[in-house]
Amino acid sequence: MSLNTPDMISELLRGMRLSGVNYRRFEASAPFGVSFGDVAGKAQFHFVSRGPAILQMQSGSRFTLNSGDAVFIPNGEGHALLSDDAATVTPITDYPSEPICSQVHDIHCPHCPEGENVVIFTGCMNFELGGMQPLVKAMPEVMMVSSLMSSRPEIQALLSAMERESLSRQVGFAGILARLADVVAALIVRGWVEAGCGKASGWVQVLRDPRLSRAIYAMHQRPGLNWSVADLAKEAGTSRSVFAERFLSATGTTPAKYLGELRMRLAVQYIGQEQQAIETVALKLGYGSVAAFSRAFKRVVGHSPGALREAEHAPPQ
Repeated sequence: MSLNTPDMISELLRGMRLSGVNYRRFEASAPFGVSFGDVAGKAQFHFVSRGPAILQMQSGSRFTLNSGDAVFIPNGEGHALLSDDAATVTPITDYPSEPICSQVHDIHCPHCPEGENVVIFTGCMNFELGGMQPLVKAMPEVMMVSSLMSSRPEIQALLSAMERESLSRQVGFAGILARLADVVAALIVRGWVEAGCGKASGWVQVLRDPRLSRAIYAMHQRPGLNWSVADLAKEAGTSRSVFAERFLSATGTTPAKYLGELRMRLAVQYIGQEQQAIETVALKLGYGSVAAFSRAFKRVVGHSPGALREAEHAPPQ
């Protein structure tokens, strides 16, 4: 099995979640500058309904965005959207905003005249790739929708629909725009995975190892089983000692530790996003008691499952 086989790609994309999205519609006239701070564990999405704008990353990377361009920043690095290099930059949270619907707020910059202003639809979201969260770290700093145009020409229709909704502002436009943005962001990620994950290394190379990928896939399919090294070696079609050595060399961790962390990433998804009962999740992930599950959860995640549920119910920032 390689990364290009349908099972592994399906496993990665089946676990993809874009949730807890906080969208803003930003309208401004030049000069303007709006900054977005680092958001660990979250992704940022921008769609330029009417441009142009400059995307300036903290790393120094720069991209010119024109009308109809969309970008996905999977690891939430700090960045800014500017009209020009001399523009004063203001954090997005400092701008006054008004709710349009439950998911979308409107930001209209002060002293912004009516007319051909720059319009950007921007979102911050939880980005989960199922149990393969390590792959998110391997993603490029910035993922451009333009890279999909040749292989996925149908995406142009979605971008055109986003542009119409953002500019026309008809009844219900905000909710429709948010759903379209979810789809476009997911397509950007899918395009990267299906193209072989670019030039990324590390975990991508693990998945390209047919023997290791079979064992990893098995753990993802049945995370509640008490997998032993011997069981996984059988899935990989190799000896126990060879499998253990190859797994440690490729991943830097042991199969047992990987399984434990996989279970906790799934637990965060099940409890925090899907609102499943803690007892149900503990049983599903192979723990004999809630107490044992809670100890493992706190060891890996850093706090209790109950604290996660409380955080999910807290009002958004």
